[in-house]
Amino acid sequence: MPVRHIALAVLVAAVWGVNFVVIEVGLDHFPPLLFSALRFLAAALPAVFLVGRPKVAWRWIIGVGLALGVAKFGLLFTGMDRGAPAGLSSLILQVQAVFTALFACLFLRERPGGVRIAGMAVALAGIAVAAVDEGASGPLLGFLLVVAAAVCWGVSNVLTRKAAPPDPLNFMVWVSCVPVLPLLLLSLVLEGPRRDLDALRALDLTGAGVILYVAWITTVFGFGAWGLLMRHHPASSVAPFSLLVPVFGMSSAALLLGEHVTPLRWCAAALLVGGVALTSFTPSFRSRKKRWCAPGGDR
Repeated sequence: MPVRHIALAVLVAAVWGVNFVVIEVGLDHFPPLLFSALRFLAAALPAVFLVGRPKVAWRWIIGVGLALGVAKFGLLFTGMDRGAPAGLSSLILQVQAVFTALFACLFLRERPGGVRIAGMAVALAGIAVAAVDEGASGPLLGFLLVVAAAVCWGVSNVLTRKAAPPDPLNFMVWVSCVPVLPLLLLSLVLEGPRRDLDALRALDLTGAGVILYVAWITTVFGFGAWGLLMRHHPASSVAPFSLLVPVFGMSSAALLLGEHVTPLRWCAAALLVGGVALTSFTPSFRSRKKRWCAPGGDR
């Protein structure tokens, strides 16, 4: 990869890592489900006129929109609102790689090799250590909601693989249209119209800046730049940069929010990052077989 693309990959990881601190700030201004709805509303409405018509079937857009937009982000924002720390959340979400591999094995018939299975076990051990740490020092419910968000992210990853969108930015913009109404309805039912109206009436520059960051910087720029890198380089060259997300997430949370990282949390981070690396970047049996058997498969 040229230096400018390496710098872009690191920048995207930093944007995604700092995003957890921005979410924490946003939760001081909005109820979590309303905040998530506003994020997708701000991302989708202007961009939908710029990316053209959808390039995959609507069933995939709706499926990913519900799994990623409603379930994953709804659970993540609610979990953080219930006390899951920003830095820990950025780390725990990386276990989505394990759930993606499990769901791909169940529904896409992908056969994981021994190293990948070992990576899953190591990452799950990291989740267990983080659960012990959070149970001893913080609200366990918020932690469990973030784990559930990682499960839903795994589901959306498998649906995205099935959809195989030719233009990731086009796909993400149209996916962002789906969660807006369901999240608004859930917010009205679960958080109440009074709380939502109070938050909207109190909107200030900080609240508006938070929405613009999570919508345009994190979603539109982040996924657009990541898709650009994926089009120019092998996934095995780009994907490892995603492991920098919890590094930026935990360090920015410690620096900007004063979050304390306990020894147990460092242990959980080492297990999770190591396990996710083995799970994500070790080819499955099927992919190895294709690489050896298919003509030109080594390129």
